[in-house]
Order: sequence, then C-alpha cells, then structure tokens
Amino acid sequence: MALRLTVIGTGYLGATHAAAMAELGFEVLGLDIDPAKIETLAAGRIPMYEPGLEELLGRHVAGLPGSSGRLRFTTSWAEVAEFGDVHFVCVNTPQKHGEYACDMSYVDSAFDLLAPHLTRPALVVGKSTVPVGSAARLAARLAALAPAGAAAELAWNPEFLREGFAVKDTLHPDRIVAGVASENAERLLREVYSTPVAEGTPFVVTDYPTAELVKTAANAFLATKISFINAMAEVSEAAGGDVVKLAEAIGHDERIGHRFLRAGIGFGGGCLPKDIRAFMARAGELGVDQALTFLREVDSINMRRRGHMVELAREAVGGAGSFLGKRIAVLGATFKPDSDDVRDSPALNVAGQIHLQGGQVTVYDPKGMDNARKLFPTLGYADSALDAVRGADIVLHLTEWREFRELDPAELGAVATRRHVIDGRNALDPVLWRKTGWTFRAMGRPNA
Repeated sequence: MALRLTVIGTGYLGATHAAAMAELGFEVLGLDIDPAKIETLAAGRIPMYEPGLEELLGRHVAGLPGSSGRLRFTTSWAEVAEFGDVHFVCVNTPQKHGEYACDMSYVDSAFDLLAPHLTRPALVVGKSTVPVGSAARLAARLAALAPAGAAAELAWNPEFLREGFAVKDTLHPDRIVAGVASENAERLLREVYSTPVAEGTPFVVTDYPTAELVKTAANAFLATKISFINAMAEVSEAAGGDVVKLAEAIGHDERIGHRFLRAGIGFGGGCLPKDIRAFMARAGELGVDQALTFLREVDSINMRRRGHMVELAREAVGGAGSFLGKRIAVLGATFKPDSDDVRDSPALNVAGQIHLQGGQVTVYDPKGMDNARKLFPTLGYADSALDAVRGADIVLHLTEWREFRELDPAELGAVATRRHVIDGRNALDPVLWRKTGWTFRAMGRPNA
C-alpha cells in the first residue's frame, strides 16, 4: 500500500513540502495549530509570497475545482497520527531572545503533541534546522512517549530551500540527506524521494549528528563567502579598486566559483544570521567554541555593511551632518528578491537607521510592502518605484529585484530632486545611470 505522509507545521517550509509531496503522488495531510492558517491553505491560498507555490497548492488541495484531492489540512493531532506512515516535522527554530542559541520549544512541542498518538509503527522525520545533538535526544523522547515505543522511529532530513526557488528545490533537490538509525528508516525515505532519486539527485545516508551538521555547515560556508567578498569590498574602496571585477576574476577559479560573490549590504532573512549564531552557541556548549570563532567576524562584517551604507548615504546628502530635512528613496524592503520575507532585512535595517536619524524615508518593494509596514510602521511607503523616488535627494537600491534593474533612470531622474543613487547590491548598470546624469556610487567600486 502506498505511503501516506503528514506535514506538521505549515509555514514556509511545511506548506511547500506538503504541496510538493502531493505533486509527487502521495496522499498528504498537513497540520498546524493556527486554524486561520489551515483555513487559508485549505482554500488554496498561501500566507506568504513564493513563486509557483499557490499554483502547486491549487493542483492538489481537496475540494478545489480540478484538483487531485491528494492534499488536506487539519488541526487534529489524533487525525494526523491515524492517517500518516511518515510524519515530517517542519516547525520553526528561531533565535532565542537575547541569546545566540536556537529556540527548540516549537520542535519539542511538536514531538510532545504527536508522540502520544502514535499507536502503530511510524517514521517521524525532522526537517527543521536544529543544534547538533537534538535528533538523538528527540529519538529517545519519541520512543518514550509513543505507545508504539521503538516502532516510532526518527530520521533527520534537513531542508535546503532557497526563498524564491522553494518549489524547484523541493521537487528537484540538489541533494537529499537522510540521517537515520535503521535500515527501515532509510528504506522509507528512499521510497518518499524515489522520484528525485530516479532523476539523479544524490541520496546521502548519514548518522543523526552529521545530518544535523550538514545544514548549519552549508549556511556557515555561504555566509562566510558573502562576508569574504564584502570584506574585499572594504579593501577595494580603501585602495581604489573595483570589487565587481575582483569577484569576476577570482570566480573563474573553479575552486571558488562565481556564486555568492556579489558585494553589497550583506545577508539577512530567517536562516543565515540565526543559523550561524546558533552554530557558534552550540559549538561553545560542546567545548569547541574556538573552531567557529571565525563566524563572529563573518557576522560582524555582515552587520558592518549596513552601517556603511548609512554612512555612504549621509556623505551623499551633505557629509557629516544629520539626515534632517533630506528625502531618501529606498528601493527594496525584503532581504532578497522573489520573496516577501523582511526578517532581519538589511534593506529595512538601513531604512530604519536613516529614519531614526531624521531622514524622510520612502520605501517601495514589489512584494514586501505589507510585511514591511507591520515591522516598520513609521516609515513612508510608496505604490511604485517612481512614487518612491519623487522628490528624493538620494536613491538607495537595497534589494536586487529584476524590476529595479529594468528601471528607466531618465524617467526617475525627471521626478527626483537630485540625481544621486547608491547601489547597495551591485546589480545596476553604472554606465546606463551615469549616461542619464546620475551620480552613481556602488559598494566597493570606483566613483567614476
């Protein structure tokens, strides 16, 4: 009989995973403790922006016209336990308030609520990003709380989703990591992922600690690469060099590659910043904190870029004085394009800093406006890039949306008070902007 899957936690990760598993042909039941979220998903809508996800939901949510009916949602733990053979736990692991460490309360709660209902053999699969050592603890707790005892097994299967590409990354992953303690657990996960494995996706079998470390190690490496090129941007500015050409040249080395070598105002979002901090915290608990000391500088470089953008803007509007009386247009609110996620967004952080220092800041973002207003209600917001730039003394490009790369500098220049732009993402064409009379500055690049 075909496996039936459940997904516990239907946020960004869970909603994507549930829809993708239905697309792969499985009967799927998603659970969340938030009835409003369940109602939204059951109607085929998503409470966030992710390209292609709503269309995918529409193909499978039961009750929608023309759907396969393979995907349903519930708030009942008993229903989930009765329905599923494999249960994916996809709840959030935020950073603890006032600490670097990871908050495991949502994961722990999910296991505590599910386990007492597991009366028959089942595989519980953790997908959340957790501190190394969590899986072994949770496996023991699962076996202790479940009526099925040791027949309620655990596997750890970290996610590697990129916001804006989550559907593709789930249906066609670049690797699948399975942290397992038995041949049965491996067999079940191979059955779940049989389609991508048949397409050639590598299936890497590990123990629990290694599976947990894969995600945090990958994010730490990517964060290090971003902060490295941003450190080179600092040196390039001091020496009169061009960090874009520098990145192009070193990227041709196949050992380095071109990806994640675009200097700018740094990384943000709900993953990289909190994951590298939690990694450092866990290393300290394990007594190997010196192994990850370098990540403190990675984090420091990243945060320093935001302050540097504020200083570049201050210099552009008059030097050492304040931003009082100056109008600043900010293009971008999300931490990256193709997303509505504003968590730890460098763009909003810069906008907020300038606002607190007296600047009249107007923000425009193609998808992140509602979330930005909730987080920074005192900033000004515009309905278009043109409206944001109207009357501005300076324009800051802080999220590299395609819409911004395709803007007409002449059209913007006609409504701006001063034609001065700073590219915080090194994504705009300086020749095009300068040709239409703009003073163009980018991080780590020559002024002319």
